[in-house]
Amino acid sequence: MIIMEQDKIGQFIKNIRIKNNLTQQAFAKKLGVTYQAVSKWENSKSIPDIEMLKLISVNFNVNFDDLINGEKKNNSRQYKFFLIIATVLIIFLFLTFALVCFYPKNDRDFEFKTISTTCKDFTINGSAAYNHDKTSIYISNVIYCGKENNSVYKKIECSLYEKYDNINKLVSKCDHEEENVTLENFLEDVQINVDNYSATCKKFKDSYLYLEIKATDVDGLNTTYQIPLTLKENC
Repeated sequence: MIIMEQDKIGQFIKNIRIKNNLTQQAFAKKLGVTYQAVSKWENSKSIPDIEMLKLISVNFNVNFDDLINGEKKNNSRQYKFFLIIATVLIIFLFLTFALVCFYPKNDRDFEFKTISTTCKDFTINGSAAYNHDKTSIYISNVIYCGKENNSVYKKIECSLYEKYDNINKLVSKCDHEEENVTLENFLEDVQINVDNYSATCKKFKDSYLYLEIKATDVDGLNTTYQIPLTLKENC
């Protein structure tokens, strides 16, 4: 399991941007994200997913391990230690390669896919981890990029739904609820984490998942956004 330190990664990304003489806007454009997402990374409000970290590593010629650790590792003793470990692993893999190739993939192994949205007014970072038993869902970095909206709402709620055979089923509600807040500020802290979503990947692909955001103004009028969710690749 990779444990990533959000503060260190955010500062490391900021240093990469400054070293390359890029504004947040220019840096975001190179990565295909919004400048708000870059700002959140640098201010330790969120971290990029694994695929985005790989993209940063490739685009700016940064060691991936340094990036996920949030610092450069120059300790020669550590390097020698890892070199020895790597050599042992290569020998082990070489000896077991033929045996492993003849066995089918374990049905309990997890695979990961990126979750995104086709909605033009929102961008979303998320991932789905699935095997033949279950699917887990993690959604963060929900960013509103539609027309300017500075309204202060009395209450905003968000929920994850599954629509299957014309039936809407509540999967999870956001961990975060707030009153008297703008839509942009509310979304800064929105996260959904479904650790044991019972659907398999096939059902997840064939069903219709969407994120619903309901904003209620001081007069009690509701504005509802429904954001369809898709996998970056088929399962």
